[in-house]
Amino acid sequence: MRGIITVIGMDKIGIIARVSNLLAECKINILDISQTIMGEYFTMIMMVDMEKMEFSLEEVKARLDKLGEELGVSIKLQHEDIFRSMHRI
Repeated sequence: MRGIITVIGMDKIGIIARVSNLLAECKINILDISQTIMGEYFTMIMMVDMEKMEFSLEEVKARLDKLGEELGVSIKLQHEDIFRSMHRI
């Protein structure tokens, strides 16, 4: 099972490290990552493998929400199929 994680907010030191550490704690593997700074805004999208995930999807989402609040960014996790259907042209 794969997922898509998006992170958007004001740029600051440590966003990638904190998100990556949380994913490692949950046994979620990062398959691909793209990030950029647009002016003062940080944007990142990750494709992740959740096959070995040690928590429920709801628990991981809650942990990412909490981390997002701490960092002052929006962090969203969606199952890849849902992401694909939402972004179909």
